[in-house]
Amino acid sequence: MPISALRRALLALPLIALPYGVQAAENPSVVVSIKPIHGIASAIMAGVGEPVLLLDGASSPHAYSLRPSEARSLQEADLVIYVSHSLEGFLKKPLATLSGGAHQLELADVEGLTILAMREGGAWEAHSHDHGGHDHDDHDHEDEHHDEHDHDAHDHDAHDHDHDGHEDHAHAEEHDHDHGHEHEHEHEHEGEEGHHHDEHGIDAHLWLDPANGASIAKAIAAELGEIDPDHAGTYQDNLKKFLASLDALGNDLDSQLEPVRSKPFVVFHDAYQYLEAGFGLNAVGSITVSPEQKPGAKRLHEIEDKIRDSNAVCVFAEPQFRPAIVEAVVADTGAHIGTLDPLGADIPAGPDAYQNILRQNAGALADCLSQS
Repeated sequence: MPISALRRALLALPLIALPYGVQAAENPSVVVSIKPIHGIASAIMAGVGEPVLLLDGASSPHAYSLRPSEARSLQEADLVIYVSHSLEGFLKKPLATLSGGAHQLELADVEGLTILAMREGGAWEAHSHDHGGHDHDDHDHEDEHHDEHDHDAHDHDAHDHDHDGHEDHAHAEEHDHDHGHEHEHEHEHEGEEGHHHDEHGIDAHLWLDPANGASIAKAIAAELGEIDPDHAGTYQDNLKKFLASLDALGNDLDSQLEPVRSKPFVVFHDAYQYLEAGFGLNAVGSITVSPEQKPGAKRLHEIEDKIRDSNAVCVFAEPQFRPAIVEAVVADTGAHIGTLDPLGADIPAGPDAYQNILRQNAGALADCLSQS
């Protein structure tokens, strides 16, 4: 072969490889707000692409400010997945400016979810969950536990379920107006059923029930298949694998939590009722409704009384907040201290993150509540 012909052949090689690069660029650009949901999206997108995660689990969804690079990711996204503006308030304005072709999936509006309302106050009556064990084969738990809670009154100062962020905690301590009464301004709401998604009415920690995780995965797979039909088969195959793993995990967690199901406990803030309802657990109160607001003296006395009266075994702190309040509350009660984390701050992001967050919290509950 003449050298000139050989040179032309060699120069043509990058052009042969170009379509692969072009094809990769055509894969959907997906942005996800928080780590548990990112874990589900990563599992569904395995083999196609990797979604962008905005919050790593140690930041506050309520007080978060987008970095310029994250704002660019949103503007370039084909799909943005988030829970609710009641949780990720920082997304409300950016999402309003997205291009007309961008898809948005607000998970609080997904069909088939169990949606619970915010609970009132810091001490609750014991719930009769009538937990006979989940049927993890069909993931169809829409209304299984919803009516077992009294949701007629909801705390509107919960301010969105901010779970994490040292900034909020410091701010709360600077503005602790402890006047001997509580600052949870309680408002009643009627008709808080099904999918009425008032921004302050629902409990947005909906991913903590594996049944909801299954519904979320189905919604993500369907949305991805719509915007990227070339990979729809892959998304459905990944969905089947994810649901199978969730079946096995749900059964494992059922067995793990069975011995402690009736043991009373108190949480730092009211973020876990989906986990409670999903596995029939016996939470009896929260130290604060809103973690960015330091509880007043009345609330702390109420919780101390609740711990004693209910013989609560454990009080659970959260890693994003200093444990001083929890330590003070349990000091004279004999209760143990554990740690729960709805966002998995120390769990690596990726396709296993969702299951690992559930495992971590179930393990923390079982370990602490098994103490006598």
